[in-house]
Amino acid sequence: MDAPTTTSADNGTSGGGGGWFTPRKDPTTAPDTDARTADRTAEGRRPAAIRPVGRPGTIPEAPAEGTSAPPDSTPGRVSTGGPEQGREAPGPIPPPAPQAAQHAPSPSVSSLATASSPGPAPTALTPAPFASTLAPPSTAAADQQVPAQRQEPVSSPEGAATAPAEAGSPDALLIHRAMAEVGPVADKVTSYFYALLFVRHPDLRSLFPAAMDTQRDRLLRALLTAAEHIDNKEVLVDYLQNLGRGHRKYGTRAEHYPAVGECLIGALSKYAAGVWNAEMEAAWVRAYTTISQVMIDAAAADELRAPAWWYAEIVTHDLRTPDVAVITVRPDQPYPFLAGQYTSVETPWWPRIWRHYSFASAPRSDGLLSFHVKAVPAGWVSNALVHRARPGDIIRLGPPAGSMTVDHTTDNGLLCLGGGTGIAPIKALVEDVAEHGDRRPVEVFYGARTDHDLYDIDTMLRLQQSHPWLSVRAIIDQQANQQLPDAIRAYGPWNEFDAYLSGPPGMIRSSVDALRDIGIPSDRIRHDSVEELVAAGS
Repeated sequence: MDAPTTTSADNGTSGGGGGWFTPRKDPTTAPDTDARTADRTAEGRRPAAIRPVGRPGTIPEAPAEGTSAPPDSTPGRVSTGGPEQGREAPGPIPPPAPQAAQHAPSPSVSSLATASSPGPAPTALTPAPFASTLAPPSTAAADQQVPAQRQEPVSSPEGAATAPAEAGSPDALLIHRAMAEVGPVADKVTSYFYALLFVRHPDLRSLFPAAMDTQRDRLLRALLTAAEHIDNKEVLVDYLQNLGRGHRKYGTRAEHYPAVGECLIGALSKYAAGVWNAEMEAAWVRAYTTISQVMIDAAAADELRAPAWWYAEIVTHDLRTPDVAVITVRPDQPYPFLAGQYTSVETPWWPRIWRHYSFASAPRSDGLLSFHVKAVPAGWVSNALVHRARPGDIIRLGPPAGSMTVDHTTDNGLLCLGGGTGIAPIKALVEDVAEHGDRRPVEVFYGARTDHDLYDIDTMLRLQQSHPWLSVRAIIDQQANQQLPDAIRAYGPWNEFDAYLSGPPGMIRSSVDALRDIGIPSDRIRHDSVEELVAAGS
């Protein structure tokens, strides 16, 4: 999953002294007045230093207090699948940023110590929390396999804060206790976190959107989500490695992570003051140290085998309905992916604003890629792609991501539920099964509110005619007064099927509940995180 943090930029590097990220040059604009005032009235102390391996440093100054949120210059809510960037003048996609310096060798994930080991807060970025059973990221392109499936939606900080911390490592218990404390004031924590970040590291402000009203909680939510699952190594490492690879397209570099960790712990220590102590701070430092190191290692490994982004030319633009377009693009170099995955897309009209879209076909011999895009209200990228894009336009693609891929090691049937434009990855999965020569049963339920929304039903029916093992059923809410979860219960049995779900978040949640109710175990229900789906709406 691609949790947004920064945007494409190359205007900062690691500084010399201090042990923290120091801008190479002074910012051209001063930080906002409220944040300056807050930093001048700082009290208390900063957490122990978090910095890349081998970098000397000293403990920085006291944290700011009472800082207000960074200015939100553009009102309105926009749901995103990539970084929610500021409103900028439309223009062409900029040329690739200069390549960052090669990452220095860093310890592999397998060398990390356990998170539960107590001890003082580290004074250097020494990887700590994970057990040695974790494998380092692969560096061979041929190693691309079916990713581990995510069965449960990744919870938000608020949800995590209310979850009981009844079991887990000592560090996990301390982390959960802090999250329970800050949960009721999550908005204040978020505002203070960004105020600290932009006051102490003003050059980083340009990496974030000018309008922070909807984007501002995404970085913090991703970090808190990772910390909450610090004991769930199988899920967490895959999650973090995807984040690290995806962040390359924003220009994120290893030296940016210490600044974020410093301000994360500064915000937590302020709003969890009632329970905060040296032991809790040490647990958070160990957790963040490991979280950042896994992401850094994944990005460094990915740099050896793939670009940070691809340019792609639109070759066809098929407007299926007034608000849905099927867009086919030709990338400028080979683009490896698996059927069922998605990517992030940037248009020339909204530079550095990225949105997620699923691939609508299995990998093709001609290298072309297709997407189904629905224009949504206030959707900057979706409206540009549907109503403005034309053949010949150039867009940018981030790396592939997602875990909703076919397991070709089993003979189980596929139960596929696609709602709206969620039919795109379902179609890709069907093609993938066909190309592998499997004759395993595939049952597709295509959900829509009206028959008008079944914009790709003809394609699905043609596939059904070509493959006797494929069955396609359209479920139209307004005609049958039946939704996809109801259809699941009406048909079946599904005890020998793996389930694949794609569509609106509400459909995913209700369908997961229905599948569990009829006895399909969680490890055979595959979909990408509901957090990702919420983020992909525009």
